Amino acid sequence: MSTVSPSLDPRQKVATDPRDRFLITFAPISLDEVYQQASDHSCGAVVTMSGTVRSQTDGRAVVALEYQAYEPMAIAIFQKIAQKIRHTWPDASHVVIHHRTGRLTLGDISVLVAVSCPHRTEAFAACKFAIDTLKHNAPIWKKEHWADGASEWVSIGACEEGKDLELLG
Repeated sequence: MSTVSPSLDPRQKVATDPRDRFLITFAPISLDEVYQQASDHSCGAVVTMSGTVRSQTDGRAVVALEYQAYEPMAIAIFQKIAQKIRHTWPDASHVVIHHRTGRLTLGDISVLVAVSCPHRTEAFAACKFAIDTLKHNAPIWKKEHWADGASEWVSIGACEEGKDLELLG
């Protein structure tokens, strides 16, 4: 199998599978970098999901988000997500997950997920699984800062029933 070797960044944690890349960082994350890390010449699809800071939540004007993470556990969850992807979609080639921490403003990218597979159907399904599972299992917390000056930690313990990682046990 011919692959494009992803660039190694000293901030990155290399997963169990050397094709995968996981990162928790204060620095801005790059769509181009994540795409290149997921790209594989044997695959016809690289699906990416970019989560960005939006201007409102439930009708309230948002000015910023703040993220905190327990990095070692979050990286371990990212690794388990990749393992589950390879179990469910055996042809998946690369899994890349980067997440920001710190204060982000409108339009900033907070999370990037990319998965490469030989075909688009599997790549879309695997990428959706990755972001949904990350949101419900990774120890990453979000504080919303609103235009009225108020702020609040949101989605703490708000995992939907049945969404927990089945692969943890």
